[in-house]
Amino acid sequence: MRTIGVEEEFLLVSEDGSPRAVAAAVLQHASSEDGDPDPETPGGNLEKEFAQEQVEISTRPCADLPSLLEEVRAGRWRADSSAQHAGARIAALATSPKDVEPTVVVNRRAQDIAEEFAQTARDQLTCGCHVHVSVDDDEEGVRVVDHLRRWNPVLLALSTNSPFWRGDDSGYQSFRSQVWGRWPTAGATAPFGDAATYRSTVRSLVESGTILDTGMIYFDARLSAHYPTVEVRVADVCLDPEDAVLLGALVRGLADTAVERGDEGLPPQPRAEEVRVAGWRAARSGLTGDLVSPTTGRPVAAGTAVDELVRHVTPALERNGDLTWVREHLEALLRRGNGAQQQRRWRQEGADDAELARRAVRATLG
Repeated sequence: MRTIGVEEEFLLVSEDGSPRAVAAAVLQHASSEDGDPDPETPGGNLEKEFAQEQVEISTRPCADLPSLLEEVRAGRWRADSSAQHAGARIAALATSPKDVEPTVVVNRRAQDIAEEFAQTARDQLTCGCHVHVSVDDDEEGVRVVDHLRRWNPVLLALSTNSPFWRGDDSGYQSFRSQVWGRWPTAGATAPFGDAATYRSTVRSLVESGTILDTGMIYFDARLSAHYPTVEVRVADVCLDPEDAVLLGALVRGLADTAVERGDEGLPPQPRAEEVRVAGWRAARSGLTGDLVSPTTGRPVAAGTAVDELVRHVTPALERNGDLTWVREHLEALLRRGNGAQQQRRWRQEGADDAELARRAVRATLG
């Protein structure tokens, strides 16, 4: 069975809901508690991100969903414990509801990126959820990356959790994806077909001199540079821990389906322009309006697009023993609403920045 792991980025917030630039202190406390990370073993440690107002935690590779959920919850609690020692809390919000000027971490590479990419870099206080799924080799990985293309917008719609930007309602369910999409390599790609084409494309992008290195390959799904995995980067960080695990289960189902059946029974691969439009629609509407059908390219209700995804991966979910868990938790997500829906509901109930942050912290810790 393929293993799956999750990386999650969190805001560090104060009692009034303001992001706090205390990542260095948070990481110092975490290091004193956990020791130095083992570079050979993925997951389990708190790490820096691009801004000092955020941190990242990752799980170890897991073969079953209950273990992954336990890892996600434990990682969030560890991150919050270290944050409290620095006078902050962690909040799984993909953008800050309160206006803030982010502070780039004290790191040469980060400073170089900030200088080269100007306003795009200055705006990048955004938090995503990255799902890693194991693959046998790069050839299999490219099959998975290509297969995911039409389904990535549905994964984004499920995870949307960034309705607010610079203190205002953006009108989007995921404004993070709009801000993130300003990077030159971010977003949807054309099908690669094989590992050689993938590698030559990455090499050409680096040799263009536009990006610093391969670490700035920000495709919606990419081959991991460090582990034998495909890394799916399209999602907002999920407010509720169960939603992050749901994404993991669906990504694994898509990976298994890609290898076992490929695009059998599906229309030809959509063009990159079509996938970008579907991604924009998912960012704008989330689960509250129409999405672009992954199979017909036409507008359908969000629930219908989600059903298409689940039906597509049902055989893989059944073989992995995940189908019942996915159906139950997907029903709970649709009933409760994802992070964007919950944040807007809290605002409608009168929550100010401080109260919204408190509710977000409680939801984050599950």
